[in-house]
Amino acid sequence: MKSILLFFILVVIKTHLFAQGENVVIPQSGSSIESFVPKGWKMILKSTGDLNKDGLADKVMVIENTNPKNIIANDGLGQSKLNLNPRVLLVLFKTKANTYNLAVKNSAFIPSENDEESTCLADPLMQEGGISIQNGLLKISYQYWSSCGSWYVTNRDYTFRFQNQKFELIGYDDYSLHRSSGEQSSTSINFSTKKMNETTGGNEFNDEENKPKTVWKPIKPGKLFSLATLTEEIFTDYLTKVVP
Repeated sequence: MKSILLFFILVVIKTHLFAQGENVVIPQSGSSIESFVPKGWKMILKSTGDLNKDGLADKVMVIENTNPKNIIANDGLGQSKLNLNPRVLLVLFKTKANTYNLAVKNSAFIPSENDEESTCLADPLMQEGGISIQNGLLKISYQYWSSCGSWYVTNRDYTFRFQNQKFELIGYDDYSLHRSSGEQSSTSINFSTKKMNETTGGNEFNDEENKPKTVWKPIKPGKLFSLATLTEEIFTDYLTKVVP
């Protein structure tokens, strides 16, 4: 878990960019999903599925600001230009009238395409990550891969269920691979059952060294966080309190 916490601590949140996403006006209802994309923004991801068990096809989408002022030059390693435009996650419930109601808006949890501090980092959401609806659950996935400064590739999945009239974080999965040695490790946390497992000792490249060992642990009781207010800072603080 130390590597997980260290990663989040090193992530620098761009407060002024998140403020742009927080201040953008999103309607509470609309006749189509396009109704929820403000002027100067674009939709970059969407997924469809029933999230509130009413048999209707709900939508989850990510919109991104297109302000050219948020695209800056980079003289260091990585890409020559960095797109720091903020992104906003929207969850839309479909109605029987074939319209949509805004269920969740989160402008602080979805990272921008590039990072001003980690200029070699690929887009965590669009590289191999994404958003999906599976079996009524909302999953947000990130892949952290850097072209310089690190040999590790890390996948992180966050699973939310609509319950208690909000989307609560019920699961977290973390998988890391060292691209040179092949070493693997993973962590899986079920916040509903208050259990987690950690697997170490795996190796994707060497069968003789591939000796994975999984250890199960209980986690301390803690409230389930809502997607509407979740940030990386909140999640990091949450882990330090509930994970031994």
